[in-house]
Amino acid sequence: MVNDLKSALAALEADQPGSLLGLHETQWLDAKKAPYRLTDDPKAAEELAKDVAAFANGGGGVIVVGVATRLEHDEEILDRVVGIDPAAVSVDQIRKLIRQRVTPAPRRVRVGWSGAEAGERVLFIEIPAQADHELFAVPAAVGKPGAPRPDTVAVPMRDGDSTHWMPRGEIVRLLSAGVRALGVPTAQAFAGLARQPESSVGPASGPHVGQGLPDREREMRAVYEELTGVGLGVPAGEAWAQGAAALQDLRHEVDGQPGWVLCLVPGHLAVVVSEPVWQAIIETGRRAPHGQDPLAAVGSPRPPSGTDTPWAIPADARHVDLDGGSWGPGRLTCSGRGVWRWQPVPRFSLNQGRAAEIGTAGQTPALRLRSLVNLPWAEASTLEINRSRRTQLEQFLPRSAVAGAVTILSRRRGAELPAARWERGPFGNSARSVGYTCTVAGPGGIPAVRTSVMLALPTAMETAVVACADVLIENPAAWAAALGPGRDTQLGLDEVQAVLLAAWETASELLPDVVGEPTSLSWAAPPTAELRITSERPAADGVLPVLDTLIDLSPLGPNDSGHMSKLAVAVTSAPTMGRGDRQRLLREALVHMAQAYGYVDAEADLL
Repeated sequence: MVNDLKSALAALEADQPGSLLGLHETQWLDAKKAPYRLTDDPKAAEELAKDVAAFANGGGGVIVVGVATRLEHDEEILDRVVGIDPAAVSVDQIRKLIRQRVTPAPRRVRVGWSGAEAGERVLFIEIPAQADHELFAVPAAVGKPGAPRPDTVAVPMRDGDSTHWMPRGEIVRLLSAGVRALGVPTAQAFAGLARQPESSVGPASGPHVGQGLPDREREMRAVYEELTGVGLGVPAGEAWAQGAAALQDLRHEVDGQPGWVLCLVPGHLAVVVSEPVWQAIIETGRRAPHGQDPLAAVGSPRPPSGTDTPWAIPADARHVDLDGGSWGPGRLTCSGRGVWRWQPVPRFSLNQGRAAEIGTAGQTPALRLRSLVNLPWAEASTLEINRSRRTQLEQFLPRSAVAGAVTILSRRRGAELPAARWERGPFGNSARSVGYTCTVAGPGGIPAVRTSVMLALPTAMETAVVACADVLIENPAAWAAALGPGRDTQLGLDEVQAVLLAAWETASELLPDVVGEPTSLSWAAPPTAELRITSERPAADGVLPVLDTLIDLSPLGPNDSGHMSKLAVAVTSAPTMGRGDRQRLLREALVHMAQAYGYVDAEADLL
């Protein structure tokens, strides 16, 4: 049963925000239906600082965001979980504003997510009880909203289920008590303060390097001293932990220049990152689903090769290598327009996604060469396919890379059987999907070679945009009859490469254009391409034929695992790239695949 702060936090940590429904807002609990609008409402930062400082002054508490209340007998009752989109909230920005706006910065403040189901994620801000005899203040809300004056002070207080400002008379009383504790007259106390050098009332009076993380303080101070030459100023707030990382905001030694973030991660070289670059890293990672910690998604900055001492990333950096959290290694690159975009470092695996066999139901081609691309865009739920872009795709398909590759297959065998006529289907066409097919028929209209493309926007079962290009040898005998007497329909490994290359290019670069400008979209996870070579038409005894009967696999060398009817590999990489880069990556992927399937002597030079 939830009836106090401890049990409320336990429920939130167990992803059960619904357990708080029915509670009254109290001295330790505040609920908000919508998130603080920190990006477009200057007053929101003031409200956030006020709420946090009030709980810090009042013995601690928790703010739950994404829960609506109802008024009952002049009391606010937590009524229902409305949930908020994690992509619409920057947890790092909340932490930063708390450190900047509340003086002193409250210790051990925790910002997290609760709720396991889509649409029921809530944000919570836990403010633990602080040290006795400590008072927390914020800049007074005077002048222009969003531009706090450092020469003003206001003290928020929690009173039951509401927050109000400490009266001016009470602040004066507390100041007087402090002067009395000094044991000197008021005029003498202020005169002594005014005569103190600026360093003692300015930087030295604020937080020091490592303050807030006593176990990491010595290490952080050592790194700070080693890197002072790059322009590090005084700390802008206390240090804090984010996952395994120890972080602290620093000012620049030159007024008006962007500040820094000191970052220490166990097992990695320490680094200071210019504030704009740091925000680009956090902004990239915060698009990960389920409110994942941004650094846990994209990882921390990785030093240039040969670097073995703490290093700095300046504000004018154009790229940052990241060691990879759950997304794996990647690179963040800044365009000429100042837009940062993350792309994965290419790598290979045998992992196939849930969409690997999408659209194959009821199909039994003799041979399928497939490229399926998973595009997990963060903004995918807002995408749609309109008529004009669908029409544009229809015009491009006869001249597409995959159409050209299929045409060449017949041309190399002395026949002109172009993949020129495309029709809608067999996949559904709607505002959420497109599908087109081109069929090369043999005598009597029997399908010989078929080329299919499709793109589907996310569904309840699949969170990524899926684009796919297939080349199917439906009936080798019908194809041979269409080609002419004596034509061999077995494919060479070089032809398989050419088809997969064209299918990959079509699925990665042509099909995504039906949603608009894919290069302007951000990733919520790494994009992948799955390349598959499958024999799918069983013989009379129900056994699938081996690929060797349809493809000359001899360049791969002997197979120690026996013959097989399927080969597949997944490539994690940027969808768009130059043809030469894609060709090189394809060869490397095929070698990785071949060796994993028993062709241990396979080498890129043989392909």
